[in-house]
Amino acid sequence: MRLKDIKQDSDLLNAIDWEMTPEEAVRLYLEWGNNWARGNYVIRSKDDVTHYFVINTWGKTPIIYLIRRNSEEAVELAKIDMPDHIKDRFYEVNGHLKGVYPVEGEVKTWLKQQLNLVH
Repeated sequence: MRLKDIKQDSDLLNAIDWEMTPEEAVRLYLEWGNNWARGNYVIRSKDDVTHYFVINTWGKTPIIYLIRRNSEEAVELAKIDMPDHIKDRFYEVNGHLKGVYPVEGEVKTWLKQQLNLVH
């Protein structure tokens, strides 16, 4: 999928959890037997699903992925390149460390603008 595909899918847009982080997804979906103590969201089965964005910096440049996760798998639904000015700001804030990051700050704002969720 690309940004325009996501933008045209209102069900998917409404399903995106903008507050989900990679760490929280792992805690909820891979350690779901131990989650009774935190928060209101409890994973009961593989039918429980979330959609969220992450920034992956393991390649040459940071890439935004839309992930669909349940307790069995994480599927990359979309791969989105950042424009240079957003990439540069991401590096200024996060450095050049390799990893998987939550979508926040200017990246999140830019992404929501691209999906017509803010003006």
